[in-house]
Amino acid sequence: MRLKTTLEQWQTLYEIDRAGSIQAAALQLNKSHTTLIYALRKLEDQLGVSLVQVEGRRAVLSEDGKALLRRASTMLEQARELELISEQLTKGVESEIVVAVDHLCRLERLYKPMTAFLAENNTTSIQVVETSLSKTTEMVTQELADVAIINLPITNYSAEVFGFTKMEPVVVSSHPLANATSISLKQLSSLPQIVVRDLGSIEKLGEKKDVGWLKSSQRITVDNFDHAFSAVEQGVGYCRLPKHIVDSRGSGKLAVLNVENGGGYQVPLHLTLPKGAKTGPATKRFYELLLVSASR
Repeated sequence: MRLKTTLEQWQTLYEIDRAGSIQAAALQLNKSHTTLIYALRKLEDQLGVSLVQVEGRRAVLSEDGKALLRRASTMLEQARELELISEQLTKGVESEIVVAVDHLCRLERLYKPMTAFLAENNTTSIQVVETSLSKTTEMVTQELADVAIINLPITNYSAEVFGFTKMEPVVVSSHPLANATSISLKQLSSLPQIVVRDLGSIEKLGEKKDVGWLKSSQRITVDNFDHAFSAVEQGVGYCRLPKHIVDSRGSGKLAVLNVENGGGYQVPLHLTLPKGAKTGPATKRFYELLLVSASR
């Protein structure tokens, strides 16, 4: 079946809607006002539908025009993606990829498959950026990362299960409550609590995020779990640390608190490709190796 319309015609309609008028769209497309009117009238004749209507001194999309453009927008986006993919193919494999990893992730999950990737690829460098909370979201939504290990899935970004991290409340083993058979939340609130700050940009995202139980009368806020571990080890207070950190570094040094209705919880981890169709071949391969490793 031969198509009546072209992508350029739908692109013109899209620009008219985005710019708010035919005149503004003409400036955006570097075309004359007359040329756009002619293109629009031709599209209306081909479809047999009125696409614009006059409101005041402006020509805006009709309801039929808006309905058709909603469908056409998907087609235009796919065409843009095809051009981006073609550009990627002509450039070949990426010289560098950026990997964002949420601070809750056990790093073995990242570096074991990375070893396999580097054995196959000796041209691509990798930047690893540790993130938390809104910083994790920022790296994905602003496409600052090629691959991202996140906790909760982010709206409009597909994700694959990558595992779980258990969080445990711990104190130094010499703490008076270290051997208590049961600790109430009221008792816990009297202890200084060590928390890891949100590393995101407050200017870009509007506000920081807080997660978990934060009712202690005193809080000590640090940048990462290395600082948090050291603070707990020195008896500063208690902290909910990832179990893999407690197991690997806390043996004999830290004690897990038996908190009533709050002994531990699991945080899910997911894997996503922030750039979608713009993802390069090296990134796709690394993503595949991460998934294979996670499945084991």
